[in-house]
Amino acid sequence: MPRAARKKSEECMYHIMSRSISEIDLFQCDEDKDYYLALLKRYKDKYCCKIYAYTLMDNHVHIYINPCGYDISLFMRCLNNAYVAYFNRKYNRHGHLYQGRFASSIVDSDTYSLTLSAYIHNNAKDLPEYAGREALYRYSSYGIYTGLRKDLEEIVDVNFILAHFGVDKKAAREKYRAFTESMRDTGIMKEVDDSIIRAYTENVYNSEKHYIVRNRVPEEIMLKVGQFLGERLEEGLRRKHSRETSSNRAFVTYIMRVLCGYTYKSICRYIGNMSVGGVSRLSNEGFKLLKENMQYNNAFNSLIQMG
Repeated sequence: MPRAARKKSEECMYHIMSRSISEIDLFQCDEDKDYYLALLKRYKDKYCCKIYAYTLMDNHVHIYINPCGYDISLFMRCLNNAYVAYFNRKYNRHGHLYQGRFASSIVDSDTYSLTLSAYIHNNAKDLPEYAGREALYRYSSYGIYTGLRKDLEEIVDVNFILAHFGVDKKAAREKYRAFTESMRDTGIMKEVDDSIIRAYTENVYNSEKHYIVRNRVPEEIMLKVGQFLGERLEEGLRRKHSRETSSNRAFVTYIMRVLCGYTYKSICRYIGNMSVGGVSRLSNEGFKLLKENMQYNNAFNSLIQMG
């Protein structure tokens, strides 16, 4: 029987859950959870997404994510595949780790958004040592919301949720903590739990979030970036051995992946005479340039503002 199509929209935010197969835990130790968070940080930054809440349990993960227009399936494929490769290599195994594809439901209202964050942050109540002390659980964003710990991984955007509780940050944290505690043992928690399995909603929730246009045309991108950098990029993109254009090629390849919605195979066809692995390496080099070079960072920000 064919699988039902996943409900998606470029303007949607999502509750994501990934669960491991029954015979093995997703995380065998804290080191595994640390590695997963590092991957979450990497792909959040690479594809310009926002994470509003998360919790890592031994056999599953909950994430509240605003992909800001990026394809949620592609984001989760990158995240999950990278973690499986790490896990199988570390534990000398092969084959599936996750229990089918990830579950997702669209966040369609302020009520669901707030309730979802409380649900995710209350997951630690199932751990005996953290029952009633959920904010102390290190592998949840709850402690960051309450101010008990700093977001050392720089993953979570707490302002989106805390803004509902007032402009005074300290008071908002306390109100959010009280709200989350009040939701801990309600029937609404079970409703959210059920919803992630059935992915029950079809509506698009706009609220105050933003998204990035992700279906740009490569020629448009190269023209605008070329104007910003003072160079013609289209010809250089196809000159594989041009030292002068190597950085620009890497940057444009990353842009095609992030803002044009191209897969690595699509970029291969566009550039010509390059393997998927080569395109992947170019894209990673472009992402590194974005983080380390102010000129490319400014060019990228100008493209987002155009959208």
